Amino acid sequence: MKGKLNLLFIMTDHQRADSIGMVQGGVEVTPNLNRLAAEGVVFNRAYTTCPLCVPARTALATGKYPTKNGVVFNDWRGIRAGDHKPIHQLLAEAGYDVAHIGVHHIRVKPTIQERVPFVKWIDNSSYNRYLAGKGIDATPPEGIGAFKREVIENQNGRPARVKYSNTRCAVWEHPAEHFKDIYFCREAVEFLRDRRRNPFALFVYLWAPHPPLRVPEPYASLFDPEGIDLPPNVGLIPEGEPSNRRRGIAAQLAEGVSEREWRRVWAAHLGLVRLADTGIGDILKALEEAGRMDETVILFTVDHGDHLGQHRMYQKMEMYEPAIRVPLIVRVPGCPHRSFDQPVSHLDVMPTLLDLLEIEPPDNLDGTSLLESIASGTSPPDKPVFSQYSGNPTVGDIRRAVITRRYKYVYDPNDTPELYDLEDDPLEMCNLAGDIKHRGVVQRLHEIGKSWAESHGDWVEF
Repeated sequence: MKGKLNLLFIMTDHQRADSIGMVQGGVEVTPNLNRLAAEGVVFNRAYTTCPLCVPARTALATGKYPTKNGVVFNDWRGIRAGDHKPIHQLLAEAGYDVAHIGVHHIRVKPTIQERVPFVKWIDNSSYNRYLAGKGIDATPPEGIGAFKREVIENQNGRPARVKYSNTRCAVWEHPAEHFKDIYFCREAVEFLRDRRRNPFALFVYLWAPHPPLRVPEPYASLFDPEGIDLPPNVGLIPEGEPSNRRRGIAAQLAEGVSEREWRRVWAAHLGLVRLADTGIGDILKALEEAGRMDETVILFTVDHGDHLGQHRMYQKMEMYEPAIRVPLIVRVPGCPHRSFDQPVSHLDVMPTLLDLLEIEPPDNLDGTSLLESIASGTSPPDKPVFSQYSGNPTVGDIRRAVITRRYKYVYDPNDTPELYDLEDDPLEMCNLAGDIKHRGVVQRLHEIGKSWAESHGDWVEF
């Protein structure tokens, strides 16, 4: 194992791609990730395979598209999970000390904990025990229900009343040091300070900036709501929007929210992004102090983004850019900074990391290694990437997306399709699918999506 590179893998939840490099009200949102981006390779158009936690994380960890690995919704019990080796297992089999710190959303059979001899495992249960040991009751004074909104959700074709995190904002009343993500980052720092000679693979899965939007100080007051520069389509519905979209969860959660409220939502969300960035900075500092920076591959990404009011939507669960485009930064010792604008997929992450760590990849992965781009600056292959949504707690609303360098095509078997010109209309405010001039583009992308679906176990008829 001498000479093997270590791996530091960091993922946040709900963090938008445009948060990297963002400045709001004169305040830098992600100073530590900005420095990582300046030193690493940045893929500006990386896409999640699903704008939902469990399918997105399972697809990335297995290198297989959700309909292929079986986990297409938030399958917490792993009922649909299959026998797919996650990257954690391949690293352990290659002799790495593998650690998991943070939320646990990956579903395979046998479970990831049964497959991998983790040298350290910290999750939500660990955090709850930590809070209990400190005598802290994290239940909000307003009650949990104050941070929920009831919506009507399609579950297996039937309407169901379900509560989702709403746009309510509040200050988390305890010291920031006891906040979940600060705790996770502290555990990661301790792991790095205790490393011996074995190569390690540390996976850090942060919760922030996932709602509910309860933010500890000083982060709760860091961004002035009145100083937020909102995207121009916050609160606006696209021209030619399919009728089903207003019945989707993301649209229902945004109904009736004013611009003033969206400003508070943005301020709270960005406060949580900055909190996570501070913790990430502590992890990177610990890695450097341990003398392991020059022998460690560092990868940062996010499971999915958040609409934050754009298209009059909140949270994720749709195919617009704020929800499915994600940050992807890879820092490799000895490789200079590079930046690419070609679409790439979360499915490309696993083969890329295995190539970087010189581990033989399985032959049934769905992505393409980006090693050549990282090492030599060659542009990633010009290929379409794919994303899907199939419902949250069970099969429900269906979306299938094909994204190319210029266009995004979204297919809904129960409604009209969508086509957006991402060059001329980056905010996706004009659906071109009904335009006769774009009929050929729609047909071509529909056939590409159909072919991908048929080869990846999709039951949806195109």
